[in-house]
Amino acid sequence: MWDGQTVSVVFPAYNEEQYIRAAVEDFFLPGVVDEVIVVDNNSRDRTAAEAALTRARVVTETKQGYGHALRRGLREATGDLVIMAEPDGTFVGRDVLKLLAYAGDFDMVCGTRTTRELIWEQANMGWFLRVGNWGVAKLLQVLHDGPSLTDCGCTLRLTRRPALEQILGKLSVGGSHFLPDMVIVALKRGLKVIEVPVNYRGRVGESKITGTLSGTLRTGFRMVSLILMHRVGLGQ
Repeated sequence: MWDGQTVSVVFPAYNEEQYIRAAVEDFFLPGVVDEVIVVDNNSRDRTAAEAALTRARVVTETKQGYGHALRRGLREATGDLVIMAEPDGTFVGRDVLKLLAYAGDFDMVCGTRTTRELIWEQANMGWFLRVGNWGVAKLLQVLHDGPSLTDCGCTLRLTRRPALEQILGKLSVGGSHFLPDMVIVALKRGLKVIEVPVNYRGRVGESKITGTLSGTLRTGFRMVSLILMHRVGLGQ
């Protein structure tokens, strides 16, 4: 619990058996986090079984896709403050406190992985990805009158319950370009959004989204297309 409010953490999980238990324990901050939800998105390994050995609540989302898994987790979460994260070792549980520190003043607090001093040596955030994330984030910022944004694809973020209830029914993306959609939908409804720097470490296993150049380019193209579609009124 934080400032009298309950806190939920949502993990989208696809073939994450190697680190899922450690991630749950890392994010289950004593006296702060009230629940952790692991959304098993048709994993072919022991992700669900490993998660079931922890204090987390495990749910299954059969619609394949990063966005589908996160949307299911957001629907399942019961907390007043809902935090999304990754169960692959890239994020640090204690950075939840950074997001919570701004929760009293903002509806959505997004992490950014582009602060060089917080990018760990093993992290998959070379200059190409960092500049690409920054460029797409700036496009979103300019076209949708957003706050200062430097990272279009950071999962680690907090949303307050009243804000979540406003946007959840408007989220429609099921794929890897879900995150900018969430921010744009929030901005369209006049919600207050801020970005804070968080640690970014090397992940356990290979990224399903930016693990290859083709995957990175495909996701970037989808994000840019989404931002432009929203701008001309084709989004929610």
